[in-house]
Amino acid sequence: MPIRERVRIVETRVLADDWYVLRKVTFDFLRRNGTWQRQHRETYDRGNGATILLHNPATGHVVLTRQFRMPAFVNGHDGMLVEAAGGLLDNASPEDRIRAEAEEETGYRVQHVRKVFEAFMSPGSVTEKLYFYVGEYDSSTRVGDGGGLEEEGEDLEVIEMPLDEAIDAIERGEIVDGKTIMLLQYAALHGLARTRTPTHG
Repeated sequence: MPIRERVRIVETRVLADDWYVLRKVTFDFLRRNGTWQRQHRETYDRGNGATILLHNPATGHVVLTRQFRMPAFVNGHDGMLVEAAGGLLDNASPEDRIRAEAEEETGYRVQHVRKVFEAFMSPGSVTEKLYFYVGEYDSSTRVGDGGGLEEEGEDLEVIEMPLDEAIDAIERGEIVDGKTIMLLQYAALHGLARTRTPTHG
């Protein structure tokens, strides 16, 4: 049976509509044993987004950002997260939006981006789907300082580091942002930037 035939929406109630929209959904769900069960779930709708890892195949470096994240702060982190560039689509296409976000946040103008996958990052509560991209950069593509848009409260530090160091930072617990971990691991698995050169005795 198609999943849509197993879900019957009973009521949708808006709980908050300030920055984004928080709704409480009451629905009946047809379980695998053939019985209907009433359930309640809250969904947070902030729109879909896109993220990109900028990598330099010639140097083995990647470009990331560091910024303050209040939700991480209230959950015991210092709030300063190292992340891949990204943002909400705001009615633009994922490809157009991620080019603009990359330039706003990192200062690099990326001509060619490649979508690698899509993912729901927190499907238990957040409706957002992320579009993941990779793109190449070098010194010639730097057109600004980056840092994000002040009017949107952004104050980002641009970080350039070897891919190997970024992978090590994941293992040390210094990079804890999910989308960034996924993109860095993708880059390592697919050889998008040079990895360690074996030493010869």
